[in-house]
Amino acid sequence: MTPPRVSCVIPALNAAAALGEVVGGLRASLAEAFVVIVDDGSRDDTPDVAQRVGDAVVRFPRNRGKGAALRAGFGIALDRGADVVVTIDADGQHDPSYAGALVDATRGADLAIGARDRAAGTMPAARRLTNALSAAAVARCIGQPIADAQSGYRAIRAPLVRSIDPRGDRYEYETEFLILAARRGYRVGFVPIPTRYDVPVPSHFRPLRDSARIIGTLWRFNMGMAL
Repeated sequence: MTPPRVSCVIPALNAAAALGEVVGGLRASLAEAFVVIVDDGSRDDTPDVAQRVGDAVVRFPRNRGKGAALRAGFGIALDRGADVVVTIDADGQHDPSYAGALVDATRGADLAIGARDRAAGTMPAARRLTNALSAAAVARCIGQPIADAQSGYRAIRAPLVRSIDPRGDRYEYETEFLILAARRGYRVGFVPIPTRYDVPVPSHFRPLRDSARIIGTLWRFNMGMAL
């Protein structure tokens, strides 16, 4: 069987301290992958690191949000003829050595999501709660179990990338992408991945504002106002 052509899309915001290691790990796991880095208005050395380690770099002059960065990266990946697109955060919270396992999972799924371990001691208590609640809410939207609705570590088959265009520009983009994919009959699978929080780049998730955006997305779907 011919291996799929893989592109990796990395949204990056002030991630200079971790970006090089993330890309190095991806290349070790997926030797032939084309790496697209989208600098989302960074104010550190992220643009310089991206130019050194990426195959293609998009730079936003100001922060536009993770969803906007993913959308831009997807466009380049599809133009390059990718069969599968891997998304991974630039802060090092995802172990890049699992990228190959995610790609392998797309043999039986259109969207393979890296599901983080929510066991006590592996994930902070507040994150365990929000992760569990979001998974339950998305599961209710789509009528099937969801192991991790918020993970940004994903492998997506190209036909699905082409067919889904969520409206949001920030973290709600990934939530809506998952809901739309499942509601339109695409297969969703999960690959267990370790939980990593001892990383040099802090999370850019803003608990109040970004949670409100995600809740708004869930409300639209649960109220039957989106297809």
